Amino acid sequence: MSAALVEVDGLAKTFDVSLPWLNRVAERKPRQFVHAVDDVGFSIGRGSTLALVGESGCGKSTVARLLVGLHAPTRGSVVFDGVVASAGGARPASIRRRMQMIFQDPYASLNPRWKVRDIVAEPLREHGFAAGEGGATRQRIAERVDELLASVGLAGADAEKFPHQFSGGQRQRISIARALATQPEFLVCDEPTSALDVSVQAQVLNIMKDLQARHGLTYLFISHNLAVVRHVSDEVGVMYLGRIVELADKALLFTRPRHPYTRMLLDAIPDIHMSGRSRTPVQGEVPNPLNPPSGCTFNPRCPHANERCRIERPELLAIDGVRVACHAVEERRI
Repeated sequence: MSAALVEVDGLAKTFDVSLPWLNRVAERKPRQFVHAVDDVGFSIGRGSTLALVGESGCGKSTVARLLVGLHAPTRGSVVFDGVVASAGGARPASIRRRMQMIFQDPYASLNPRWKVRDIVAEPLREHGFAAGEGGATRQRIAERVDELLASVGLAGADAEKFPHQFSGGQRQRISIARALATQPEFLVCDEPTSALDVSVQAQVLNIMKDLQARHGLTYLFISHNLAVVRHVSDEVGVMYLGRIVELADKALLFTRPRHPYTRMLLDAIPDIHMSGRSRTPVQGEVPNPLNPPSGCTFNPRCPHANERCRIERPELLAIDGVRVACHAVEERRI
């Protein structure tokens, strides 16, 4: 893998979800905090794809927003191409131009009052692309918008339409074109295909793979769909209650998962080959993040948990070429 473009170290985000002060005083309730992301660290090589997977509420989307500066981190750092980019959550214009985000819902991420031309051109105007005099600037921006739409399989005539005139897959293509407008090097993709039909998902994923090969893009790809993750990723991080519990090369993770939670996620995939392999489905519910279990947060659902798991929180350690946070793996019990 090439040198790291993005390096994340000790990233954490805590949200204050307390009741208003007067309610807390009247009801005698303390302040409450949710540790949405807790000590997350990883690196992404240039031109490669890291996928984050996990159940809803595990902190994947919060990590995405922390990376692009939509949230300010409580602590930790994001280093982009050797430049620390996480101070106070703000990003210099030069960094913002080089990292962009594709959002999950193509129906909510596009302004319904704007034409496609204005939507795709907004980043160009914001970052001063094609700066010049009046009509010449408009002409250069219009040409660039047509190029971007063509790169995602849309026609130049589509630029004069409104978002409601497109299907979900076409809207997501418009979102991708907008994200590519500033010629970024790093794209954060927050479940970009989850709201689309299966056939349309394949089209969008193939476009993203082609664009990555053509432009050398680096992706952070967030998804619930393990089949999609297997198709697009080079490395996979499995998250549970705000922490990465396993981080491994894609081939290694799918053939030899180490953490019990990773094994349960993979066992939840339907066995269409009827292999007869023993499978352990995901059991129980995700604990309340306002009151997480002590020790390993997965211990109430883990068949291998012992007393140490209930008391001591495991660290993410390098074991046999995989980074995994599990006492049972560390002690060679599984």
